Amino acid sequence: MFQTSGSIVVGRNVIDQLIPRIKLLGEFRHAVIVTQPSIIKMGVIEQILGELKQAGISSRCITEVKPEPTVDNIRSVFSSISAEPVDLLIGIGGGSVLDAAKIFSVLLTNPVDVQSLIGTDLVSQSGIPMVLVPTTSGTGSEVTPNAIVSVPEEELKVGIISRHLLPKLVLIDPVLTISLPKSITAATGMDAFTHALESYISNKANPISDMFALESIRLIAESLVLAYHNGSDLEARGKMLLGSMYGGMALSAAGTAAVHALAYPLGGKFNISHGVANSMLLPHVMAFNQDAIADRLRNVAGAMGLHVGKMGRTESSDMVIKQIFEWTSEMCIPQNLREFGISEGDVDDLAIAASKVTRLLTNNPKPMDLASIKTVYRKLFP
Repeated sequence: MFQTSGSIVVGRNVIDQLIPRIKLLGEFRHAVIVTQPSIIKMGVIEQILGELKQAGISSRCITEVKPEPTVDNIRSVFSSISAEPVDLLIGIGGGSVLDAAKIFSVLLTNPVDVQSLIGTDLVSQSGIPMVLVPTTSGTGSEVTPNAIVSVPEEELKVGIISRHLLPKLVLIDPVLTISLPKSITAATGMDAFTHALESYISNKANPISDMFALESIRLIAESLVLAYHNGSDLEARGKMLLGSMYGGMALSAAGTAAVHALAYPLGGKFNISHGVANSMLLPHVMAFNQDAIADRLRNVAGAMGLHVGKMGRTESSDMVIKQIFEWTSEMCIPQNLREFGISEGDVDDLAIAASKVTRLLTNNPKPMDLASIKTVYRKLFP
């Protein structure tokens, strides 16, 4: 089954259409904007607050959502949001902000603790109407029924998956991404690529997910390094946003796999950003899977624009893995866990934590037992 957001508007400066588009959704009186300080510095939030006031909609701004938010952070920010009336949520920011806005939306109509929503299809009621505006090209959260939170006591990231997390309206505006730092462009871009690639090789891959995944791969391969080196390249930024969105649609239809399962403990225990963790693991997990997915990787190579000619399945899939290594090197993404204060002595605990993410491991095209997981982690200690 495939589901996505209600309406999606794409183009340069479509943020200027926010208020007219909101009016098409219904009558609202009290809006909350969930965003982050860096977006406020751009001036766009001040403009939106003024336009909401002119439209007769009272509004306030929340900026306390942390990167990679914890359950406690969600609880704390939600108590502030729910203290006053709210009938519309607007999330403007990166994946953490969008995920948090989605959770706040359903918490406002489901009187339960956020912890009880962790899992699949555990949200009973639709949330309040929500508008999402991504400012990074990474998670594709604006079009997925997923929201990720960290549970520090378990040293793990976990997902809330529900159709009720899908927003009513999405605005995709590359102008909002031109000020992204290089490091975030790289990490979020590789996160989007990981979504597309894992969806394409997952056990649940299907014609719908394949369509979105291959187009996502094509767009990101064309534009990621360009956007990294020249952040003001609006064409590259636009392709990255579309690639990220299509990657989100692909994972909605097919799901991710072992890369994400192994990335979650790196974020939950050592606070490595999700995009960086995925980037580090992606080539090694693909190499582990290679004999099971070589035919699929040959198709991926074609979508990436790699010239495989009459190469065999192994040689062409080798090219995909090599290209991933080259991207991470060119964009200065670490490939050594020691840079994050992690030692080989941590591998056993990381592997045990990753082995618990069965929802994603069972989607991997090749079974991974505890020993296999440890082997992949040890690849990150060159």
